[in-house]
Amino acid sequence: MRGWWREISGLVLPVACEGCGTPRAGLCTRCAGVLAGDGGSGGGGGVGAPPRVRPAPEPVGLPVVHAALPYEGVVRNLLIAHKERGALGLARGLGEALARAVEAAVGDCGSGPLLLVPVPSSRRSVRERGHDPTRRVALAAAARLRRSGRSARVVPVLRQRRAVADQAGLGARGRWVNLAGALEVVPGGGRPLANGRVVLVDDLMTTGATLAEAARALGVVHPPFTAGAAERSPHDFAQHEFEQRVAAVIASSPASFEINRNSPRTWIVAGGER
Repeated sequence: MRGWWREISGLVLPVACEGCGTPRAGLCTRCAGVLAGDGGSGGGGGVGAPPRVRPAPEPVGLPVVHAALPYEGVVRNLLIAHKERGALGLARGLGEALARAVEAAVGDCGSGPLLLVPVPSSRRSVRERGHDPTRRVALAAAARLRRSGRSARVVPVLRQRRAVADQAGLGARGRWVNLAGALEVVPGGGRPLANGRVVLVDDLMTTGATLAEAARALGVVHPPFTAGAAERSPHDFAQHEFEQRVAAVIASSPASFEINRNSPRTWIVAGGER
């Protein structure tokens, strides 16, 4: 309700850009360009395809993650506005950024559909926020991928199987302990994943603990092999027929970009926001 009221009131009341505060903008041209990867202050765009990012320390089981943008400046402001303040009009721009990360994550995956599996929000957070931000952005990303000619749909098969503590303020190990075993696939959720390229999606990666737990939960019903693997002998497979688990996020800690670009031995724990 809160998000819809914000959208309606924005039609009749002056609004400011959620990224930079420019009056009467909602999302100004410059901040829209940051989301689109065209560069600009606080966005880190204009650097080609979304790169692979890695937190340090890297949790066991973390998929190969691609991020569209560093989590700073304008990007940070926009993600918080969408998630916490119900700025639902930002979903399309954020979804387009996520779609770019999905494309980078899968590369040339053939003609099969892309199955975007969003990291689930708790029922409590959905009630408090008035919407599920990750699922909303995943739907926008799938729509953008379809407009570009790729078959894509959202498959929300993950759910929380137990309550978890607030992640804010927890370091890498604390988040891993907090999330271990917290997610599961809904009954029958493995069937929709059988014929397509599965991509875990989230709005933000910090320590990587959430994506690692999501990948573990998916692996219970959907081992990371291509469709039809269960019916074939291992001797029948070519190397390219094995599917590596991948993930895509809108943003990641700036440190994870630097870690991937420079030394993998740099031990920096990403920030405490999720």
